[in-house]
Amino acid sequence: MPEHTNHLINETSPYLLQHAHNPVEWYPWNNEALQKATRENKPILVSIGYSACHWCHVMEKESFEDEETAAIMNAHFINIKIDREERPDLDHIYMDAVQAMSGSGGWPLNVFLTPDRKPFYGGTYFPPRRAFNRSSWKEVLLGVSNAFKERRNEIEEQANNLTGHIFQSNSFGLRVMNDAAKNELFSREKLKEAFTNSMKTADNVWGGFGNAPKFPQTFIIRFLLGYYWHTKDETALKQALLSLDKMIEGGIYDQLGGGFARYSTDTEWLAPHFEKMLYDNALLIIVLSEAYQLTKIERYKEVIEETTNWLSREMINETGGFYSALDADSEGEEGKFYVWSYDEVKKILGENSDIFCRYYDITQKGNWEGKNIPRLKKKLEDFVETNSMDPVYLKEIINGGKKALLKERSKRIKPGLDDKIILGWNALMCTAYCKAYAATGEIIYKTIAEKNMNFLLNNFSVNEPNEFYHTWKNGIAKYPAFLDDYAFLTDALLHLYEISAHTEWLVRAKDIVEFVIENFSEDESGFFFYTKNGQEDIIVRKKEVYDGATPSGNSIMAYNLHRLGIFFDKPQWKARAQNSVTALGNAIVSYPSSFGMWTCFLQELIYTTNEIVILGEEFQKLLTQLLSVYIPGRIIMGAKDADNYYPLMAGRGAKDATHIYLCKDFSCRQPVDNIEALLVQIEDE
Repeated sequence: MPEHTNHLINETSPYLLQHAHNPVEWYPWNNEALQKATRENKPILVSIGYSACHWCHVMEKESFEDEETAAIMNAHFINIKIDREERPDLDHIYMDAVQAMSGSGGWPLNVFLTPDRKPFYGGTYFPPRRAFNRSSWKEVLLGVSNAFKERRNEIEEQANNLTGHIFQSNSFGLRVMNDAAKNELFSREKLKEAFTNSMKTADNVWGGFGNAPKFPQTFIIRFLLGYYWHTKDETALKQALLSLDKMIEGGIYDQLGGGFARYSTDTEWLAPHFEKMLYDNALLIIVLSEAYQLTKIERYKEVIEETTNWLSREMINETGGFYSALDADSEGEEGKFYVWSYDEVKKILGENSDIFCRYYDITQKGNWEGKNIPRLKKKLEDFVETNSMDPVYLKEIINGGKKALLKERSKRIKPGLDDKIILGWNALMCTAYCKAYAATGEIIYKTIAEKNMNFLLNNFSVNEPNEFYHTWKNGIAKYPAFLDDYAFLTDALLHLYEISAHTEWLVRAKDIVEFVIENFSEDESGFFFYTKNGQEDIIVRKKEVYDGATPSGNSIMAYNLHRLGIFFDKPQWKARAQNSVTALGNAIVSYPSSFGMWTCFLQELIYTTNEIVILGEEFQKLLTQLLSVYIPGRIIMGAKDADNYYPLMAGRGAKDATHIYLCKDFSCRQPVDNIEALLVQIEDE
């Protein structure tokens, strides 16, 4: 064996495999690497990124492929590469450390550890030569190595302080809120305060929240849709729909092929960071489905269809699993796959190109770095009016042009595909397809959701029936699943039950939650740890509560406990869900952008859940009708005959009719036999 061997070649992560031929002696995170650090008394360099990360690729090309730089790394460090999507538990811990040291974080994340895995220094991207007010990577390597050798006591003290900070920041949720404070928190006045705070950063010109870079922030949009439904405050609806409309019209949305990029680098949603992540698209399908239920705006249905067409075309394997991401880069250039020159479009589209180019803001000068990202500056109806055009004729030109350009684009070198399949992200997408089916009634969405769930249950399962792995690729499942995997999986099962009325999904959801309670609970606070009992390769078991790019496992588990508590009459589960809200308290109200799903859940608790049961011969027809209606905060049971095993059904039903029962807050209404009458009852509450 040569003196320095790269150990990544047998990994399944595309990100790790991208580094498998670097001259760096990379290890995956494993006992061999950790024991070597202890044995040789060397600091550990942990470098964390993911396949679709642009600056990760840049740093690899500039530094990790450089022989001289690799020689320094190999001589002084045990070098470990981590895919943050495979090991989010490690990423959370070491990101916290770097943010505590520097005040900011991101990827690539480069953090230096003592041989016992405690962080003492780190940062994000480092250039090969001093630039951007950043030290060069070689300077950092030599500086850290010298400090470790010459000032070891200081290094150990810094490591202990940082580790103590991580422990301390993880100790929330132990205070108890008194009854008066609880009553105040669960009041409509507090909800209005959350709404007011959510609108403080609202961009009422371009939609969304905050300044560039702008992220979709779908949780706040969902909260606003629900807030409007309950209060009829038009400001909430206007901001929610403006945000969706501007994203749909912008370059963050792939106007030709469907699907959304990660975020926009500008306030107008024009220039995205071009990577397409599975979870972003799942969350956007979910909110678009709710917006379509509420408004019946046809464009939302079209975008759902265009995005799911892209997913079926590029992001799903034959057994029903969804891949993780598409890179931002192709041929070493960000966005190259997606942008166009004016002359290209003119040549491909010929006589209809003028109208097409005007519609999609494609110009000779270009709208982004001399090229063009297709985007809409006017809605179709406004464009028609301004140009005195027949809308049918315009649609023919637009659809024909999109088809021609998409065909031409397919000949280009595609961005890299991250083809690992992640349990939690797939479960989010399963929920998205359930929501799309509920909103549109298109049976294909239901079929794909069921196929995906069967794939997940069959391929991610460990020997214990309700224990799962986190990732899967080429028939191999790896890494124990994390809290958000279980939370999102349970949520998807509940949505599958809602659209199908097949109780096996409901029972499986309950079984999984019982496993999570047994293996992830922090009994003192009622929150759940991110990792399962007994995991030994982490220095702290984190509790995640912030809703970031994806919902936190704890916020979705609160939903799961609440709803399953109603389905199976488990008041202790409902109480635990409510207690997790009170443990976070006013933080939810004060910072709704950081607690978006918690804010949605708080709204449901304040207005209480609509418990709807449909029983009788015609239940399937009525269920389909009901699913298409926007009712935030609802659970639905449907069956031909009542099953007394389920408390909501017990003692109900009639042989000669189909009845709909509405219960809410320990009170039930007279059964009705049509959806219109049910909606009147709900609105009367």
